[in-house]
Amino acid sequence: MSSSARLSLSTVVLDAHDAHELAAFYQRLLGYVVRAEEPDWVLTGPPPGIAGTSLAFQTEPEYVPPVWPTRKPGDQQMMLHLDIEVDGGPDALAAETARAVAEGARLAEYQPQDDVRVLFDPSGHPFCLWTETPGPA
Repeated sequence: MSSSARLSLSTVVLDAHDAHELAAFYQRLLGYVVRAEEPDWVLTGPPPGIAGTSLAFQTEPEYVPPVWPTRKPGDQQMMLHLDIEVDGGPDALAAETARAVAEGARLAEYQPQDDVRVLFDPSGHPFCLWTETPGPA
């Protein structure tokens, strides 16, 4: 049976011990605004007129932060991560990494690539800041 409905991904939802705290971090990091909120849930997204994916945050009292990279069987594995592009090359990547840390992120010990910085948000979700590196001329 075919459907005439069109599907589109609208939001990524992250669990946390405190949805409002994690939403505030991503608002500072990405310049997002609150679009809706409830006591245990917050929807954020780009300001009106700017394209981008929304992020929502849900309070989950039993939330367990993932381990990255996975160290041993039984660790809570990373289910997904956010890739956040940084315009401006290596200097901009270094500056945005420092800003993310100042806003509450933690730099991962293991860094797999020169043009990517793996960090953890205040709830322990891994995310990557990355920049386009010029290819050979």
